[in-house]
Amino acid sequence: MKTWNIVCAISLVAAMATASAADTNTNTQAAVPMAQPPATNEVAVINTTEGEMVIAFWSDAAPNTVANFKKLAGKGFYDGTCFHRIIKGFMVQGGDPLTKMPAAKDAWGTGGPGYTINAEFNDHSHQLGVVSMARGSDPNSAGSQFFICDGAASFLDHQYTAFGHLIKGADVLQKIADTPVGPSPSGENSAPLKRVSVISIKIVPADAVK
Repeated sequence: MKTWNIVCAISLVAAMATASAADTNTNTQAAVPMAQPPATNEVAVINTTEGEMVIAFWSDAAPNTVANFKKLAGKGFYDGTCFHRIIKGFMVQGGDPLTKMPAAKDAWGTGGPGYTINAEFNDHSHQLGVVSMARGSDPNSAGSQFFICDGAASFLDHQYTAFGHLIKGADVLQKIADTPVGPSPSGENSAPLKRVSVISIKIVPADAVK
């Protein structure tokens, strides 16, 4: 079983302590192209055990990625998962369906939806609050796992598909990033010592969010 990691310049990652990169789904099936560009007047409401965050999408820059995220959220795919990888000052990562199963903890970071999507690298920089897709060494290997930047990570630009940004819940992101962590199975100091669950992700009209 392979673990998919963010592939980035080693020196830059080392400068951020253990911030090596975000794991994602290990599925190796052919990429599944998405059909219709999604509506741009919708947002994602991420309800977590630490509070609520709201994401606005960059549908013009990453239409297929946004459509895939909306599709999975609409099916309840993310409900009951958790943020399984937290590196304060770098990012918090979730979206792995295996995190619904505590007994599969050693495999967390390797799950996905059973297919992959093509990369849509764009000019949106990875800065605090930006939401991007985790992937493996293959640029077209993203599936369901995503990460939210907890600081500037511009060294990921044009290597990972940024597809949205927080418009509400910056305090919640900081609570998640402040979660105490310990060694992961790989030895990285990024495994949360307290479970931070995703209760639900709902796609709603932007004007429904106050």
